[in-house]
Amino acid sequence: LILKAAQQEENRHLLEKVVSDHTNASASELVDHLLVAFGREILTIIPGRVSTEVDARLSFDTQASIERARQLIELYQASGIDRERVLIKLASTWEGIQAAKVLQAEGIRCNMTLLFCLPQALACAQAKVQLISPFVGRIYDWHKKSAGTQWDEAASAGATDPGVQSVKRIYD
Repeated sequence: LILKAAQQEENRHLLEKVVSDHTNASASELVDHLLVAFGREILTIIPGRVSTEVDARLSFDTQASIERARQLIELYQASGIDRERVLIKLASTWEGIQAAKVLQAEGIRCNMTLLFCLPQALACAQAKVQLISPFVGRIYDWHKKSAGTQWDEAASAGATDPGVQSVKRIYD
């Protein structure tokens, strides 16, 4: 989403400022600064929190996810944004959930993504994460693909959507 937003002319100033302010930064550091720049912009519009995602390539590395999350929080705080307004978004892999457990204990709130089932949601609850973001649409897509020609669009809409049913089970 940030890549797409960074390519829009109305956001060009953010990209240019990040690059000019951090001339010696690595590509990874520039991306983090850009994520925070967009997050700061969003926070000028909304009263709540913004989610900033840890690089998905770190999804199976607990320690690297923790370190990246801490770096993002430090960048937000250095730019005047309180950590209370930031959710660190992590993949709901076993390693990501372990990272979230550590981060939550440090007061860094986490939003868990790539969540597809009740066992993942339960593990997130046990880790005391702030928020989960089940992939309702991807659950629906999987069921539709799995059913193939037997898929009944009308029978799988609204409250009977498999993704919606999954979220209801998680909530219940």
